[in-house]
Amino acid sequence: MHTLTRTIRFSVNPGRGAETGSAPANGFAGIPSMRGLGRYYELHVTCRGEPRSPSGYLLNIKEIDTTVHAGVIPLIAQACRDNPESNPVELLPGIVEEIRRRLGGVFERVRWNLTPYYSLEMTADTSHVLLRQSFDFSAAHRLHVPSLTDEQNRALFGKCNNPSGHGHNYRVEPCVAVRTGAQPAFGLDQLEALVHERIIRPYDHTHLNEDTAEFGGPSGVNPSVENIARVFFERLAEPIRAGSGGSASLRTLTVWETDRTSATFPA
Repeated sequence: MHTLTRTIRFSVNPGRGAETGSAPANGFAGIPSMRGLGRYYELHVTCRGEPRSPSGYLLNIKEIDTTVHAGVIPLIAQACRDNPESNPVELLPGIVEEIRRRLGGVFERVRWNLTPYYSLEMTADTSHVLLRQSFDFSAAHRLHVPSLTDEQNRALFGKCNNPSGHGHNYRVEPCVAVRTGAQPAFGLDQLEALVHERIIRPYDHTHLNEDTAEFGGPSGVNPSVENIARVFFERLAEPIRAGSGGSASLRTLTVWETDRTSATFPA
């Protein structure tokens, strides 16, 4: 079994139809590309199945492109023109249905990047939408295990065992499963407020080992990126459930220590 993902970039331009605009060859600008003060989006369409013989294709990517340009972009463009304050979550079931109608059973999921750091994802089962938003905070930490000797800690953690600690600009991304059609709706406003209260305010511009109970003192855990992801998940999961009346649940939480190192809990 294979999965195939195709990314379609496009702009919804003011005063223009969804199909108008230039079509750059292999450009990152998208088709149509931006004209005026438009809206830029990305759709990631994932299909699952076995490659076909003799082509070796699971699906010709041109079929995915045609599906999105003919069936999905017009839906988004019309909503942008007619009701620009509408909730994008409300468009996703229609987007999924349009893709399923055209691509059939190989369709698995679509992820809509409304910004580089805010996305919505829905599978062929439209009962839930996955809401993701990235946040950042700055903090210092020291990797050190009290039960090990100083020499053992230095050998294990190297420069990360510096007694004065060192800092990171961390990136945090919760992934929240929200029940479709739930009222009151759990959305980005509620997620941002809870992340600020439970993560940003208590940890931003702190020394994790010295200023926080979870990573300091005799009962604190070593503030590795793995442990940070778990602690933050545990701090956020119950407030999301309670704040949504049970209609939303924290599926995973990812922490980036650098742009090359991240940990997700639960995996």
